Amino acid sequence: MSGFDHEQVVVHTGSRSGLPVIVAVHSTALGQAVGGCRIWHYPDWRDGLTDALRLSAGMTAKCAVAGLDNGGGKTVVAVPEGVDLDPVRRRHALHDVADVIASLDGRYATGPDVGTSPADMAVIGERTPHVFCRPARQAGSGDSSPHTATGTLAALRAVGRRLHGTPSLTRRRLAVVGLGNVGEKLVRLLAAEGAELLVGDIDPGKRALADEVGATWGDPARVVTADVDILVPAALGGVLTEEIVPDLRCAAVAGPANNQLTVQAVAGLLHRRGIIWVPDYVAGAGGVIHALTVELNGGTADEALTRVQGIEDTVGTLLATAERTGTTPAQAASELTRLRLRAAAASHRSRPGLAGENGETREGRQVRHG
Repeated sequence: MSGFDHEQVVVHTGSRSGLPVIVAVHSTALGQAVGGCRIWHYPDWRDGLTDALRLSAGMTAKCAVAGLDNGGGKTVVAVPEGVDLDPVRRRHALHDVADVIASLDGRYATGPDVGTSPADMAVIGERTPHVFCRPARQAGSGDSSPHTATGTLAALRAVGRRLHGTPSLTRRRLAVVGLGNVGEKLVRLLAAEGAELLVGDIDPGKRALADEVGATWGDPARVVTADVDILVPAALGGVLTEEIVPDLRCAAVAGPANNQLTVQAVAGLLHRRGIIWVPDYVAGAGGVIHALTVELNGGTADEALTRVQGIEDTVGTLLATAERTGTTPAQAASELTRLRLRAAAASHRSRPGLAGENGETREGRQVRHG
């Protein structure tokens, strides 16, 4: 457990589904931990644990930089490779997730992630109130992907201002890799902005979208290394490797895909090549900001939109700080996260009697196997 900095990790074999359910609570220093529920295939359940630990820490940073009063968490249901969940077993798995979350007594709330949807959140919500992004017809905030796309557009405008002195993306060359729920909506927004788009996806059926919006279609591997102003990763993570950095021909990288870097050293390699990289947890925070503002904090849709569009100012500030200090935007974001968490910890220490369940403080560490 060297370097382990999570407050609580629960590894539980679902009593109904028989599947490993992993819930990682990284931090509640700023408030209730939040993070998506991922149902995904893994070679080994420990790979799912690794994902949960990494992604929950990323959620802490995402919330801190966005100015949200929440910490980071993550749920992973580790489905063995080659196993397909039928509707009954899937529902059982969601109820197993709900039971683990309920056992945490409000320390953590979950939302959709890879492999889950607002409808799945409604199923989890049958057994615990600590869930967000349920369908709008059930008083939830619904699909978060439009808001993630809107927030990413705001981030790209800030990058455009840094590169060209104006936030306008008209006639700017952008390469978008990944045309899933968020990527498709982002491409439509960028096309409306008048950007020149090169797009790619592993699904050839997505070419119809490129034709519809007037974008150029390309093989994803070639799209990544195209000569463009901004590369926009919008698929699953791992697109930025140590090997690919020398082949990049963009001025900046900013997109909503999680875990874009295969290793943290890639951020330094990009910086040395003069390529701006906006951390994915900053550019892709729009969905979380909207959901938490509306569903957990009782804000209006207009208030949520204003906060999502505020990502432009957040990215602009990080870019200015990085330039002034000679560091990277990632380092500037990490420092901002550290300062927010330190201030929250100091505030907690100054208030006696602030303790969690079983008398442990909020800075306590637990690992529980169920």
